[in-house]
Amino acid sequence: MSALLGVLMGAGVFLIWWSFWNQPTSKKTRHARTGRLKTSLLRAGLPNVAPATLVAVSIAVAVVTGLAVTALTSAPAFGLCAMLVAGYIPFWFIKRRGARRSAVLREVWPDVVDHLRSAIRAGMGLPEALMQLQYRGPEVLRPAFGQFAADYRASGQLHGSLTLLKNRLADPVADNIVEALRVTREVGGTDLGKLLGTLSSFLRENERTRSELEARQSWTVNAARLSVAAPWLVLALMSTQPAAIEAYNTPTGALVLLGGLAISVAAYRLMLRLGALPTERRVLR
Repeated sequence: MSALLGVLMGAGVFLIWWSFWNQPTSKKTRHARTGRLKTSLLRAGLPNVAPATLVAVSIAVAVVTGLAVTALTSAPAFGLCAMLVAGYIPFWFIKRRGARRSAVLREVWPDVVDHLRSAIRAGMGLPEALMQLQYRGPEVLRPAFGQFAADYRASGQLHGSLTLLKNRLADPVADNIVEALRVTREVGGTDLGKLLGTLSSFLRENERTRSELEARQSWTVNAARLSVAAPWLVLALMSTQPAAIEAYNTPTGALVLLGGLAISVAAYRLMLRLGALPTERRVLR
């Protein structure tokens, strides 16, 4: 009977949460929300995943996890907390994957600039220098430059192909490099090699400084994660005891759990925000 009550409560919470998604919103707001999700998926290297798919996966994971925990513990409060946490996991995974990919790209962009500089000094044109990166560039960027080569061969327009490349990479450093190449191509001049050399030195120095700061910051971030996770790990162990389940399987117990979850999330996000390094934003879209 308790398990059935937990299932019904979880379904009710899900329907309430789902109703917020159906509220009438302006077209601009919907496009902005979808655009942010699409940008996150591009940064994570998942261009073929639609934002609607990510939302559907998040809902499915939340519902399944909430019902499973409720059935195992016979405590709807535990199931509700598990559902809220599990619903955020897909978004957290995408954000984490995007951050790791951005860190990898920051390391390889100086090599890309050096390849372009060497090719241009050897007498190659800018489109040819960019297309050869699908073979000689860093491994992580070869597919993107391979698609750029296919776009350029199909259209013969460098401007449009560079725009597609920039949108595909969804990286602020890529935006700066593409726009610098675009301006140099349109204005003309013989300073492209000097420009690329200066850009390569700047990118390497920026990556070196950022890596040192992130290494010093990592222990603080790990300590914060441990501090947030420890009470919930203890609670997970306590959920195997009938006395703990009975204590939290009350309105007061549910309020304590939800309040603790809200405080944990708020404290964790505040710590990350206060200790976060400034990140480059895409301003040259």
